[in-house]
Amino acid sequence: MAKREEKLKQIIDILEQLAEDTSVPRNIRRGANEAKDVLLKEGDPLDVRAASAIFILDELANDPNLPLHGRTIIWNLMSQLETLK
Repeated sequence: MAKREEKLKQIIDILEQLAEDTSVPRNIRRGANEAKDVLLKEGDPLDVRAASAIFILDELANDPNLPLHGRTIIWNLMSQLETLK
């Protein structure tokens, strides 16, 4: 259980970095914050929060204005979230 919490904290840290990255469009930064907020919502089970965050990140990854490095970060986050389910 502690390992899952540690992984979740790493994912949230990366989402915070993405949300502060001025080289990605504002809507992507906003989506990163939204995914982070979903993951931090303590009332829901972790698998539900992870699935919701993956849905948000998938929408962001399909944005044509997203720079390649941002897309790579989002894909990596989605892969990590898949392991939390």
